[in-house]
Amino acid sequence: MPDTIEIRRLRVSAHIGVPDQERGVSQTLFVTLHLTPSQGFTGLADDIARTVDYAQVSQEIEAIAAVRPRKLIETLALEIADHLLGNHPLQKVAVSIEKHILPNTECVVVHLERIRGDR
Repeated sequence: MPDTIEIRRLRVSAHIGVPDQERGVSQTLFVTLHLTPSQGFTGLADDIARTVDYAQVSQEIEAIAAVRPRKLIETLALEIADHLLGNHPLQKVAVSIEKHILPNTECVVVHLERIRGDR
């Protein structure tokens, strides 16, 4: 298994949903990321500049979720993956988004995985 950074269940606010009424109210989503750095952990020399700053990534994801309304959590997952691969030294990213919306369910979750260069 490659070296991976996991951000588990980052709480974000988003205006998301197919009906206009649902999008009109901010909802809490949970985002889980598995980030595979291009370099791995060997040779980091305890220097944050040589790795992925997960605090910065978390702030970026919160901002992406809040920037505009969307109908689909699938769209948000794609935007997050594209942003991370385009702005951080990552070989691969996996994104999961949980939405607590359907009655009689714990949640709905979408998953996607993208590898640098596979767009």
